[in-house]
Amino acid sequence: MLRIMMAIAASVALVAGAAAQGRPDSRQMSCAQVQDLIVQNGAVVLTTGQFTYDRYVSSLRFCSHPSIPVIDSVQTRDANQCPVYRCGQDLFLFDN
Repeated sequence: MLRIMMAIAASVALVAGAAAQGRPDSRQMSCAQVQDLIVQNGAVVLTTGQFTYDRYVSSLRFCSHPSIPVIDSVQTRDANQCPVYRCGQDLFLFDN
């Protein structure tokens, strides 16, 4: 019984530690690091400000139809406007 309780406690500690790590903060990374992280993972949720975050993608396959990759920028440690892609609507395909 003690082993089971210890195993449960260890599992809870691991989950709590992973949750506390949060998402990467673009402001603490170089532009190249942000772009590499997105390419390596395909899609990444980045903290972009004190209360802001968004999901950035490396290609169309990480967007749900009808969304497509649209150019955006994030602030990084070494650039005010680091170019990245996020999923959005192509304004030329949709009539308003």
